[in-house]
Formats: sequence, C-alpha cells, structure tokens
Amino acid sequence: MSPDLRSVHVEIGGTAIRVLTEDSLFEAMLLARYGPFVNPSAQTTLQFTIRILPPSDPPEDGTIQVDVRNGRWSIRRGDVQCVFDPASGSGFVEQTANPYSIDTVLRIIHTLVLARSGGFLLHASSAVRNRRAFLFSGLSGAGKTTLVRLAPPDVRVLTDEISYLRPGSSGYTAFGTPFFGDLGEIGANISAPVAALYFLAKGEDNRIEPVPPAEAAGLLLRNVLFFAEDPGLVKLVFQSACDFLQAVPAYRLTFFPDIRVWELIR
Repeated sequence: MSPDLRSVHVEIGGTAIRVLTEDSLFEAMLLARYGPFVNPSAQTTLQFTIRILPPSDPPEDGTIQVDVRNGRWSIRRGDVQCVFDPASGSGFVEQTANPYSIDTVLRIIHTLVLARSGGFLLHASSAVRNRRAFLFSGLSGAGKTTLVRLAPPDVRVLTDEISYLRPGSSGYTAFGTPFFGDLGEIGANISAPVAALYFLAKGEDNRIEPVPPAEAAGLLLRNVLFFAEDPGLVKLVFQSACDFLQAVPAYRLTFFPDIRVWELIR
C-alpha cells in the first residue's frame, strides 16, 4: 500500500472492507460516519481505493446501474462510479467528498457478498429485545422508523432502514448496520438470532396476524435489496428468501403509533 494512502476498515455483519484514500478530510468523514463499525484490526479480503473528485452540482439522475463486464462489476450513479474485480477483491471508486456515495458502494458490495452465502439485505428496520432480533419490513412510509423510534429502553436498535441477514448453523442472524433512514442514527454494532419478521401496516389498534407463505414470499422479495442483473445471483437471492421464510415466522403487524405496540413484541 502506498504510504500516502490512508486506510479505514469498515466491518459490517462480520465482513470487513478496507477503504483507501489520499484525502485526510475524507478519512475523517469516514471515521465519523461509520463510528463503531470502524475496526482497524479487522482482517479484510476486500478493498476499495477512493479518488475524490472536485465538487459538482447535485446529480440529476439518482438511478443505480449495476452490471458485470468481463468478470468485473460496474456500479454507476450520478454521484459515484465504481469498478470492482471480485477475483482480486479490489475496486476503484470515483466520487465527490461525501460519505454517502461510498455508502451506496458498500451496500451493493455487501448484497453481492451475501448472495453467495445465503444472506441478503432487507428494506426493514430491526431491533434486539431479550437477545432476539425482530424485523419490521415495509415500503417507505410503512412505519419502519416510527416503530424503532417508539422502542422502550430495553430495546437496542440495529437499523431503521436496512437489515443485514445471514444464515448460520442454528437459524438466521440479524446484524446492526450503519445504514440509516429518517432516524438519522447508525444502529448498534451487535447481532442476535432472528425471532420473527413483521410486515407493517398502520391501523387504529395493535394486532398481529400470521401471513400465508405465498403472500409472505411476495412481500419479502419486494423488499430485498439487490441491484445486479445477474441471473445466477438473482436465483441465489430468490432461494435465500425462500429459505429464510422456512426458518423465520412471518406476521402482519398492524399498529397505532404509540409505545403500546411494543407490548406485542417480545
């Protein structure tokens, strides 16, 4: 590694990625942005070198494009471009000096890594209570952030936006992530076995109902984060979602936004 490059190890879900930059201010941004997810001693097999571009007008196109060419992954959006070689585990990123563009890259790379290990990222908030993790999934506006914002003191929030899920020998584990939504706070860097998945709906009272398997599969798949148009990986993600629902009970949680909803979640 060049002596001019500064190294920040960002570890999420047990997978550490080394981010390299020559820019000391950007290094400080990364350290502040990822906080407890920075682990200088973590062993890394993936690394990205960041080239900081001059400031520019906000991008008009926020669409993410992910594809593979000659074995290399290309990630493009208006504010960031990345090329990643999975064979070497290395990538190159061009972006302006903000931590949220590299956020996009890290999310996508984790989806690729998880797809090969039976896990996935889910558009869901999640929290730990009594050493068990509970997932709250739904589209924007369903109440993911509201639910964790209402959490009582004995609950630790893993994320209000993107849950990190991976299978193990005794079921699925949910990990905290630094990826946040309206809550504006990174999750706790802890993990716990998944106890239940709740699909959120707003109502005048609080109640829980089982969701039939076919309906649960459709609801889950529309909230799985995956951007790559790769048939092989898409098939793996689809199978992972089906396996997840075989192992984790799924419910519909209709709730009125006050703390009493947590009386049902234990």
